[in-house]
Amino acid sequence: MNSQTLNEFRRLGSAGPAVFPLGLGCMGMSGVYGPADERESVATIHAALDAGVTLIDTGDFYGAGHNELLLGRALRDRREKALLSVKFGVLRSPDGGWLGADARPAAVKNFLTYTLTRLGVDHVDIYRPARLDPAVPIEETVGALADLVKAGYIRYIGLSEVGADTIRRAHAVHPVSDLQIEYSLVSRGPEEKIFPALSELGIGVTAYGVLSRALLSGYQAAAKCDSRARMPRFSGQNLVQNQRLAGTLRALGAELKATPSQVAIAWVLVKNRSIVPVVGARTRAQLEESLGALSLSLSPADIAHIEQALPPSAAAGARYDERQMQNLDSERS
Repeated sequence: MNSQTLNEFRRLGSAGPAVFPLGLGCMGMSGVYGPADERESVATIHAALDAGVTLIDTGDFYGAGHNELLLGRALRDRREKALLSVKFGVLRSPDGGWLGADARPAAVKNFLTYTLTRLGVDHVDIYRPARLDPAVPIEETVGALADLVKAGYIRYIGLSEVGADTIRRAHAVHPVSDLQIEYSLVSRGPEEKIFPALSELGIGVTAYGVLSRALLSGYQAAAKCDSRARMPRFSGQNLVQNQRLAGTLRALGAELKATPSQVAIAWVLVKNRSIVPVVGARTRAQLEESLGALSLSLSPADIAHIEQALPPSAAAGARYDERQMQNLDSERS
């Protein structure tokens, strides 16, 4: 796949919108990975839109609403340029703890009401439960979302981190545009059962964690408030082993005249045209580097070489802690 092909818009499934081949994920702009500069965050959002990026991804629980307020300010005079993807349903305690998920129909509509207010918009383009609520059948949640589509408050229905069975049940109620799920050189679990189901149903993918939370781009010790410090891949001996992955990718990038980040993003881009990587750039420099992946043409031989050097089992440790892994419907497929 050549670089010209990589720059072409991609459709999020047969039922979704056409978007720029890279999306911008804004979670890191709200303190999840340590302090962020709000002015630089807004400038990065503006730079992404100016570069042609259309898909902007957030969650109502990022910074307890801070991320949506930030986006609302950034998009005040350029809403028409952005396609907003919003996750909802995660319950948090005042200290930032995880309290589960709530995807009851009434809660769905309540969450959206606050999201529209914080963003300062009259509709959200793609709305998705961030996690499966085990107490609520997915049919009920999607039914509530379908009502919101009919009412004009959302345009498309998405899913996040769910397995093939849940995807099929949801799609039977209302067409699903895309599944948001972690996917990278070292997180390739969806390839076995989930991606085939999506292909069969005509559902797209928005892939997050394409750099494995900076593990593949050269992660360094972070601030105390960085959530990565509590993740298995960033702890103890796992981190020592995993930091070597960036060195491996750096050597591969040198051969291709690209950075490790660009190689990792380009690899996701070429795996399937139904996949749109969502990059978590917090600065204009990071964004510019990520966009450079669109100019990197990987041959079949390049792809084979990269996958041999970084096989799916290369990373030490799970992508989330044990408790969160147990809450991921996608891990039960």
